[in-house]
Amino acid sequence: MLGAMFRAGTPMPPNLHPQGGGHYFIDRDGKAFRHILNFLRLGRLDLPRGYGETALLKAEADFYQIRPLLDALSELETSRGAPAPTAALLHADVDTSPRLVHFSARRGPHHYELSSVQVDTFRANLFCTDPECLGALRVRFGVANGDKAEGSPHFRLEWAPRPVELPEVEYGRLGLQPLWAGGPGEQREVVGTPGFLEEVLRVALEHGFRLDSVFPDPEDLLNSRSLRFVRH
Repeated sequence: MLGAMFRAGTPMPPNLHPQGGGHYFIDRDGKAFRHILNFLRLGRLDLPRGYGETALLKAEADFYQIRPLLDALSELETSRGAPAPTAALLHADVDTSPRLVHFSARRGPHHYELSSVQVDTFRANLFCTDPECLGALRVRFGVANGDKAEGSPHFRLEWAPRPVELPEVEYGRLGLQPLWAGGPGEQREVVGTPGFLEEVLRVALEHGFRLDSVFPDPEDLLNSRSLRFVRH
């Protein structure tokens, strides 16, 4: 429907009026449209916990004729009868290891120069007793299900962002790799501890966890080494 509204040569429906500056007014629910846009951007249904306007959102999805969103809402309604989330524990810790890498940089046809650069390698451990949350973390960091032992409540990550001074060929030769978070179309590189812990925090809050402890400094959340979450 949105495509038809703005396709060249398609007459605008009566309730769609051009306003100044090239803006258009669609006489539908504005709050629900936020979730319509997010679904179109991300390709998945992401509603706040306890969202109570699924019937309204379904009506909007029907108006815009977004069949995948209607299917996702139907699945959500079916799952509403599932038991409430049970008590669970989530723990994340991350360590950094600096490493001095030496490589030959070509400065001319027959001129090579020995250069050095520090590469920070990050190793993270994630432990969660809630399989659904653990699965969401695996998806967030692009970890395939086959990489974990059956029924294991934890998995590990290791990555090393490439410094701009380090040529890509040397980066690959050393067997280093980056870490990406997010889904298709919204991937972002995790370049350090704050970025990693921010992603973990997002997933934890989406699944009803609350922050229980921060180590070593509770006042510096995203630069900590360890986060512990609980859900009662």
